[in-house]
Amino acid sequence: MSNERLRSALLARGMTVQSLAEAIEVSPKTVERWITQGKVPYLRHQYATAAALKVDVTTLWEDGRTGDSAADLTKAEIATVYPHRHTVPSGLWRELYGRAERNLDVLVYSGLFLSEDPLFHDLVRTKVEAGARVRILLGDPGCAAVRQRGIDEGHHIMDGKIRNALVLYWPLMRNHPDIGFRLHDSTLYNSIYRADDEMLVNPHVYGIGAYMAPVLHLRRLPGGSLFDTYANSIDHTWESARPITDQDVTSITGA
Repeated sequence: MSNERLRSALLARGMTVQSLAEAIEVSPKTVERWITQGKVPYLRHQYATAAALKVDVTTLWEDGRTGDSAADLTKAEIATVYPHRHTVPSGLWRELYGRAERNLDVLVYSGLFLSEDPLFHDLVRTKVEAGARVRILLGDPGCAAVRQRGIDEGHHIMDGKIRNALVLYWPLMRNHPDIGFRLHDSTLYNSIYRADDEMLVNPHVYGIGAYMAPVLHLRRLPGGSLFDTYANSIDHTWESARPITDQDVTSITGA
């Protein structure tokens, strides 16, 4: 039997089979089978679909597995795993942040690839002007944690990468004070890129740069705990971080 509840929710949200498939990263034929043949998706796809359509999962699948353990729900929060950061589709960072309406967070040491992207700068401006909270956390270039991370990666240039990012972000800091920038001295075990209820988590692995380490694409689901664990890490780091001052940048540029 067909799943008319799913079809109706899709129409009510103004989405197509194609757009839903892209949002939850499955093939359109798979979504079509859920609708026309009444196939019941895997748990993670049930919750991802419900999140995309902004309805409760039981609205779409009455016989869905609603009594699953917290461990099952947490596993379902993992949408995709990429073996290395450089294998993440180049447009995914902008797509993820482009979907943000409430929260846009970056927790890194340098995150140089984002600071070098003028389209990311435009996106950040647009989001903060639309009322989103934007927080960009960079490592304090003079702190011990930054020096150690450089050593762990096999170089001594992490502080230089952060200073480069500060210079690149300076026009945003100067002209858009509503964008939150802070420096932290925390020992980071992951770089975290959050947009509302989605995030990319890039674990730090001893001896290699972050671009070679894996990336987890997470989506928050009711009853799961993995997403919130990382989201809380951003909040705690923000609370203990310090605002970036003019002196932080002028000491680099000499201006």
